[in-house]
Amino acid sequence: MENRPAIVVLGTFDSKGEEHLFLKQRIEQRGFPTLTINVGTKGPSLFNPDFDVFHELELGSREKTPDRDSAISAALSHGRRLLLRCYKEGRVMGAVSAGGGTGTHLSTGIMRVLPLGVPKVMVSTVASRNMAGIVGTKDITMMHSVSDILGINSILGEILDRAAGAVCGMAGSDWKPPKRKRLVGLTMFGFITRGAEQVKSHLESLGYEVIAFHANGTGGMAMEELAREGRFAGILDLATHEFADEFKQGYCRGIGSERLMPIRGAEIPRVVVPGGMDCAVLEFTRDNVPQEFRARKIFFYDFRSGIRLTAEESRAIAGTMAERLNSHPPSVKVLIPTEGWSEADCRGGALYDPPTSGEFVMELRRRLDPAISVSEVHAHINDERFAETAAAVMHEMIEGMDAGSGIQDAGEDGILSL
Repeated sequence: MENRPAIVVLGTFDSKGEEHLFLKQRIEQRGFPTLTINVGTKGPSLFNPDFDVFHELELGSREKTPDRDSAISAALSHGRRLLLRCYKEGRVMGAVSAGGGTGTHLSTGIMRVLPLGVPKVMVSTVASRNMAGIVGTKDITMMHSVSDILGINSILGEILDRAAGAVCGMAGSDWKPPKRKRLVGLTMFGFITRGAEQVKSHLESLGYEVIAFHANGTGGMAMEELAREGRFAGILDLATHEFADEFKQGYCRGIGSERLMPIRGAEIPRVVVPGGMDCAVLEFTRDNVPQEFRARKIFFYDFRSGIRLTAEESRAIAGTMAERLNSHPPSVKVLIPTEGWSEADCRGGALYDPPTSGEFVMELRRRLDPAISVSEVHAHINDERFAETAAAVMHEMIEGMDAGSGIQDAGEDGILSL
């Protein structure tokens, strides 16, 4: 076994040995070395792998044979430690696997220890199902196997060969980012796209590279995870809409426990905006509006629609956000665009309701630590004026300047510190 970068072929070689051996051979025929890891728990590998979790954990010992779920949990933990060790030793340039439900759970769970940018390809019989819990915040490429994985045939062979080609192509990529700039994480979603584009433009003019995240639940968590890796100089949280959908179990739910929470050991400046906090986005159209929402203001979008939050809901969400932001007051500033928080929340818009938005703002102010600055900008979230102000405040925070010194009065810039 050579100690040089290789493409890791991992999976349950007890039940899918023929298929993983095929993957290994197709990768090697393309000129890439491989490193094989068996994480099967039911029996020995059908070929001799470089690492065999089944033997290392002595799962074949009658005295030590655990229940199936315990065996899978042990294989997952051991496999993660093993793959991470190999990566740190410089032996991993990518990873690929094939499997059914259990194999997908095991292999992707192990792949997730690899950092962003390391190729991860999973051929799965369940790839057409909801993959949120499988992919999570990682850059895992899922390929549907179409047929079940039961020996090499004309269909599965073609799929697996394409998977081998895909991971080799990824591993052979030589693109390098341009000259490194300070990074700013920016959240956005469809209803505030124009505002996000303008914020990005202003931040770029100030010398930053902007990494945008779709605030769809997973997107916000991915940003927080990368922030914890030390990737960002600052975070401009333009779309905190995920909290509304989390509250109403909407389309962008699933924000996780770390959303808006401080980063241990680092104070990353964060500008927080109630982007999209006027509504929750649910999956229905004008043809099938649920009875419970028919009396509400509704913005029909596509297969999803935005329902106007009530004052009570707005206050509850504001309280949740304040509780999280209070964990790190020195590094947070809140900006409130007074003319609306989405394309539907504007004068004449389907969701425009200033009194209800005001309830959110009042509750947020009441619950926030007094050390957190809350400033109102007399503009709509999609207006150029707001984008320019948000970018300027972000820049001042990153530079370690007193952002308050530039926003004391409501002047020509339209910003008022209250």
